[in-house]
Amino acid sequence: MPRSGPAVRRTVTADARAHPFRALGIHNFRQFAAGQVVSVAGTWMMVVAQDWLVLELTGDSATALGTVTALQFTPMLLFTLHGGRLADRYDKRVLLLAANLVSGLLAILLAALVLTGTAGLTDVHVFAFCLGLVNAIEVPTRMAFVGELVPPHLLPNASALSAAYFNVARVAGPAAAGLLLTLLGTGWVMLVNALSYLATVIALRRIRPAELLRTARAAGRTRVVDGLRYVRGRPDLMVPFALVAGVGLFGLNFQLTLPLLAKTVFHADASSFGLLTTVFAAGSLTAAFFTTARTTRPSARLVTVSALVFGALEAAVGRVPGYPAVVVLLFLTGGASLYFAQAANHRIQLGCAPLYRGRTLALYALILQGSTPLGALMVGYVAEAHGARSAFVVGGLASLGTGLAALCLRAGRAGPAPAGKTPGAVGPTADDVRTGNARP
Repeated sequence: MPRSGPAVRRTVTADARAHPFRALGIHNFRQFAAGQVVSVAGTWMMVVAQDWLVLELTGDSATALGTVTALQFTPMLLFTLHGGRLADRYDKRVLLLAANLVSGLLAILLAALVLTGTAGLTDVHVFAFCLGLVNAIEVPTRMAFVGELVPPHLLPNASALSAAYFNVARVAGPAAAGLLLTLLGTGWVMLVNALSYLATVIALRRIRPAELLRTARAAGRTRVVDGLRYVRGRPDLMVPFALVAGVGLFGLNFQLTLPLLAKTVFHADASSFGLLTTVFAAGSLTAAFFTTARTTRPSARLVTVSALVFGALEAAVGRVPGYPAVVVLLFLTGGASLYFAQAANHRIQLGCAPLYRGRTLALYALILQGSTPLGALMVGYVAEAHGARSAFVVGGLASLGTGLAALCLRAGRAGPAPAGKTPGAVGPTADDVRTGNARP
């Protein structure tokens, strides 16, 4: 007699732990992941180079760095939902090809200005805003595209591996950027980033369209408002969305706080700056590999507790003295931030209907990354007035408050319908493995 119920779940979980890279056995996902490792490494090199350039141009101004960060993420606030609508309506592979080509062109233009010594703060502002426009389309499309690369039972593993290769790139990119900044300067780092987009373009061209697992599109117009109504009608999705909003607004501003900590507190050079960013990313990578064994939808309580742990660790970064202690805590904070983002991501996606996947993930990206402009400006003001350490303390305490508020509202009771009956869920019944996708 075939096994079912808990026995099946135990077997699937054991298999997941034994084969954490099984989604890479799929040709299309393997090609996509390979291209992303190179491209995202280049992107993180660009993050380090851009932040370093802004600090050099402005005399270590936290406000200027916060402004650039806000400009880059403001288009996420304005246009990501429309990007999700495009992802649900058009060929995701074609959209990603176009987005990466445009991003590469923008990076080449800025690199040319820096190499010729004519780049100013206004040029960085324009580049940041234009790249944000492209990302408003690319991010939700990329997240939803993973669901077309692998069969449903491999989606949780593909999601975790996506986070893993993203963080491999976060480790390699800043480390390489710190070295190249010291040897060659910011312009050459930016040029390497421009070339790295070709890796994704080549990978997308090597994908076999006939093997993509495309879902039927909705008849008639694909509207943003329909996706919002779908999410509003799913109480089990609202709690993780609220947690992501609070933590993302105050706690996930490391693009701003890490360079300030390195340069203004520890007076680090470019190499040491890259080390702090690399340590943070290494913690995230560790957490990403830990989540490759996940085969079921995380509970609302798990998402909430992970937010509390993250908040406590981030606040501690701002309080402990000494470089070694900060390095250890940044590793743990990086792991906690990724674990929280993945838990919220999976909580949302493993109950999301494929018909609304692009728009639901666009809302997730909007809340997670679109809240950055406001958060960057507020945290930048705190850092300017009270120092970089205060920015970590405020971000951590605000994240703790968000998690405690969710607990007080009895978030765990706002779960989905009974097992196997979740309205609109993409996953099968309770005796099967629920599915999901996307990278944080």
